[in-house]
Amino acid sequence: MIVKMTKYTFLVYHKQYLDFLEKIKNIGVLHIVEKPEGISENDDLRHKMQTASRIKTILGKLKYHRPKGAELAPADTNRTGLELLADIESLFIEKERLHQKLVQTEKEYDRMEVWGNFNYEEIKKLREAGYILTFFTTSLRKYEKEWEELYNAFEIDIRDGNIYFVTVTRPKEKIDIDAERITLSKKTASELDIDIVHIVKQIDMLTDEIEHRAAADYNTMQETESQVLTAVAFDKAVLNTHSEADDKVKLLEGWCPKGSEEALNNYLQSSDIYFDANEPQESENVPIKLKNNSFSRLFEPITRMYSLPNYRELDPTPLFAPFFMLFFGLCFGDAGYGLLVLIAATILKGRLAPDMRPICTLGQWLGGTTIFVGLLLTGTFFGIELVKIPALAPVKEYFLSQDALMQLALILGMFHIVFGKAVAAYKTYKQKGFKYSISHWGWVFALASLLIIYAPVALSMLGEPLDVSLSQTVKHILHGIAAVSGVAILFYNSPGKNIFLNVGSSFGSIYNSAMGLLGDTLSYVRLFAIGLAGGILGGVFNMLAIDMTASLNIVARIPLMLIILLFGHGINIGLSLIASLVHPIRLVFVEYFKNSEYGGGGVAYTPFKKA
Repeated sequence: MIVKMTKYTFLVYHKQYLDFLEKIKNIGVLHIVEKPEGISENDDLRHKMQTASRIKTILGKLKYHRPKGAELAPADTNRTGLELLADIESLFIEKERLHQKLVQTEKEYDRMEVWGNFNYEEIKKLREAGYILTFFTTSLRKYEKEWEELYNAFEIDIRDGNIYFVTVTRPKEKIDIDAERITLSKKTASELDIDIVHIVKQIDMLTDEIEHRAAADYNTMQETESQVLTAVAFDKAVLNTHSEADDKVKLLEGWCPKGSEEALNNYLQSSDIYFDANEPQESENVPIKLKNNSFSRLFEPITRMYSLPNYRELDPTPLFAPFFMLFFGLCFGDAGYGLLVLIAATILKGRLAPDMRPICTLGQWLGGTTIFVGLLLTGTFFGIELVKIPALAPVKEYFLSQDALMQLALILGMFHIVFGKAVAAYKTYKQKGFKYSISHWGWVFALASLLIIYAPVALSMLGEPLDVSLSQTVKHILHGIAAVSGVAILFYNSPGKNIFLNVGSSFGSIYNSAMGLLGDTLSYVRLFAIGLAGGILGGVFNMLAIDMTASLNIVARIPLMLIILLFGHGINIGLSLIASLVHPIRLVFVEYFKNSEYGGGGVAYTPFKKA
């Protein structure tokens, strides 16, 4: 759900203003309203934000280079954080420079190594004696033996279908050879090899120093980041302030969540600060703070990925969370794969940082759902079809066939779309009133009635017959509900408009909506298709492991089977996992959000507080 907000307006005497901001920052519940024209260009603020970005980057690198199990030293308050930042940055810059130098040197070594160990002094003596050594390379098929007679060509090496050779000629002698002339490095391969060893040693020394700093200075840098971010927030608050009465009075506006204003109110009532607290107006852009139970909270990142809801609509998170979980299970499909996800998430949950644990908890829910779907619906376990196991013969009729799974996917899609329409109707009712929601409710009841009557017939044409017997009385009632709903859709499409214009526009809207609903419903077939593809691939890898090793003895067969199974199922799990995340997200973002008329566009509640 969306937490309700209260808007505060403050008028503060300019000499009290900085102290007022410091108190507000310590309380840490006020989201400051930015100026409509935005924050003006400010060099000091930009510099602080750039510094904060540099610190964040360095913290990420230090965390990556921290030795496993290393104990972090406490923050050193006697050290200047910005000087420490520059010092650590220089270590990473030097390491990167050495890495680039190593790559270039290794490249030069590979280029020179083919010519063997020679002495540049000997080449110089030959030149002084009137002989020039020229280095060439060409493909073997282009090499001509006559060059050995004409230009004293000597083969040095043959590699990858290319021949490397030198010619010995007089200084003014022209060499007419269809080959690439090589310019040698200033150093020989042996000298470059020594350079490589030296560079690697320098990199190792820098790595040791960085690993030491990753434990010794991490908390100090984190404390510096907190100070800089606090300074950034303070400067933003100052720049978002309006000056009134010849700059003698400062005006500031902000939002506070209801239920969190006690400390703020206590401070304001004990001071001489003028303030006013009001409910949000219709036109105001209110920041969004979500408050959900422990289950729905796991799915909030998906909502944020698309867009936070605006203040006047419903939080979609608890509404799509159960559907997303079920859609994931149907796409992933295999109970064995779900078991692996559940085990991996459980193990990682105890080892990761607290802020990463909700992701593992989500993994546990998704893995558990996949086990449920795999065992009770699709009937697969690591690609093994459970219906083909003799011991499970008494219960095989309870597993769904491929046709039944496709029908289930479409039924879920129909229900999901109608549910989205109902959410849109309820939202319109809450925002505008019942009159404006009549057309929306008409769509809900019309779709529900017609689907109850005709969906079983249509689905039976795609697979196993669905025996849904409805009496003529029930059918007449449902047709009547659909007819009344159709009238509501026609005449209440846009309340307040001319009735004939309303009806005319309704026909076009009905046609477009009907075509869109058909396409939306068919989109849910992907739940069946992706799950089916993953199950088939799993079975194929099982078959390959058996058939390809059938002729081997047991000692050789078992390891080879394990390799095939691990490789095959590993690829299948990776592909299935990606598809099982992407496509349920797509069904939520496109089909559900469209039919529920989700607006989004909310701005996250970001309180002005110490970082």
